[in-house]
Amino acid sequence: MHKQILTVIILLITVTINSQEKEWESRFDEISERLNVSFESNAQWYLNDKKFEDIKEDTERLRANSYLRIDYQISDRFSSGFQLESYAPEPLLNYSKIFDEEIGLGTFYLNYNTKKLDITLGYYYVQFGSGLILRSWEDRALGVNNALRGGKIIYDPTNYLRLTALYGKQRKGFDVSDSNIFGFETQFDIANAFQIESLNSLKLGLSYVGKQEDYKSDTPNPQATIEIPELVNSFGAQLDLEYKNLYTNFEYIYKSEDARLNNFIPNIVSFSEKALFDGNAITWNIGYSQKGFGIGSTFRRLENMRFYSERSALNLNNNPTSQLSMNYLPALTKQHDYTLANIYIYQAQPGLVVENYEFPLVKSGEIGESIDVFYNIKKGSLLGGKYGTKLSVNWSYWANLTSTYSNPSGTAYFVGDDLTYETELLNFDDKLYSEINAEIRKKWSPKLKSIFTYINLNYNKGFLESKGANDFVNAWIGVAESTYKFNSGKSVRLELQHLSTNDDANNWAGGTIEYFFNSKFGVYLNDSYNYEESKITENTEIHFFNLGGSYTKGSTRVGINYGRQRGGLLCVGGVCRPVSKNTGVTLNLVATF
Repeated sequence: MHKQILTVIILLITVTINSQEKEWESRFDEISERLNVSFESNAQWYLNDKKFEDIKEDTERLRANSYLRIDYQISDRFSSGFQLESYAPEPLLNYSKIFDEEIGLGTFYLNYNTKKLDITLGYYYVQFGSGLILRSWEDRALGVNNALRGGKIIYDPTNYLRLTALYGKQRKGFDVSDSNIFGFETQFDIANAFQIESLNSLKLGLSYVGKQEDYKSDTPNPQATIEIPELVNSFGAQLDLEYKNLYTNFEYIYKSEDARLNNFIPNIVSFSEKALFDGNAITWNIGYSQKGFGIGSTFRRLENMRFYSERSALNLNNNPTSQLSMNYLPALTKQHDYTLANIYIYQAQPGLVVENYEFPLVKSGEIGESIDVFYNIKKGSLLGGKYGTKLSVNWSYWANLTSTYSNPSGTAYFVGDDLTYETELLNFDDKLYSEINAEIRKKWSPKLKSIFTYINLNYNKGFLESKGANDFVNAWIGVAESTYKFNSGKSVRLELQHLSTNDDANNWAGGTIEYFFNSKFGVYLNDSYNYEESKITENTEIHFFNLGGSYTKGSTRVGINYGRQRGGLLCVGGVCRPVSKNTGVTLNLVATF
């Protein structure tokens, strides 16, 4: 009897344990399905190089930028998450020093979402229109994270109307800016609301962004100053139309008056207190596409459109990576993947700044256009061959706004505090940059394909690099690359490049060879070499080589590289940050769980 009772108890305990294990397994599976974890680390060990100046003794040699992001779906409607960041012992070279903690909480949020309502508290990212008036975003390669901390509400009362309201302070390293940001946007789908079936799409967007920031006078006599507004307002309107194969988009932004920064003396932050300036932006896109053919054009005009959550961030001498920028102003030129094509890079010129004390420059904005044409030559034709041929051509032209400057005080305009100016609306005469490039993509066989690229550009180095003169560089770049696929996932890619200028950088040669043993593991070697003495003496006759490889397994990727970095600009999506020459070993790890 006792044995039977003991047997029953053991059976009950076993069933209970098994049920608890199954319950815990079920809970663990449920949590795993709701949890998303990602980790990224970019580390570099900087080395002395006889071709460069030795690294200073007090400079940290081993540095890393690391990011751990955790998102959790609490329920069908609630989600939350946070991002831990580490810059230990210091950020990588050329990253902003506002990221000054070895480990800290970068962002966090709580979100409530239904079919009609989306509410976020904490840090969030947002974009109004194309981003000309407001865009908060993260790009780790550029060292940019200008998220807003506060609250955002998105409400969709109907399927053709969306309302967005927000308040926040912009992220500033591990802190936030001193200003307050307010925003409202409405998006109205006109074609859907009025059931206009003849149109593919017709949408209207209206937006407002306000920045409230206290101002303290620089002058000892406040009575001699004008009143600097604490609230700067910006208004935007956007219209999108699609009709059959035709599309067009128009956007206009107006920014109310604010003070101008005197930016010509390095490390000095001073504002003009004798005049206020407003700003505006216009963009117009139009294009046509059908099977095998497409053409698109983009026009943009920017005048005094730098918009920062803190006025002092306008000083690009102290803020080369454009931290605290509230809007998104990428260069509207073709973005290239090739190293030599990224030596002469155009950056957007939104104005209004006075630069360079020795050779003063006043920049009020930019005006220009970019045109893209795509055409697929049919398979079986004379030029198309068995597999067809893809052609693309891009042309872009950008100019400084033609402006008339005056100084009522009679002093030199770069010294006086009462500089005023007037611009012409549609004048393209003051050229800054032009480029035409053509690309041919050709498949020769199921295993072999090639890309051929030709670029011809004209670059106003004196103006764009703030050297005070119209010193133009004429350059052309030629690139040829081919990829051959073997069996079992193996492939090899060979790339050859050449850059030639009139007299600035003179002649460069470059190349890359990349071999994949399978879809997971590959190695590469590339080199860029300025083989002829040039004005860019710091880069003359130096091999900027890189040797590395990567391995991917599931959602984890590890990459390692050893080589030299050419000084200049690193650009992602038309936005750039400066990088200095360096030599070292780089390790990159990305994993998602």
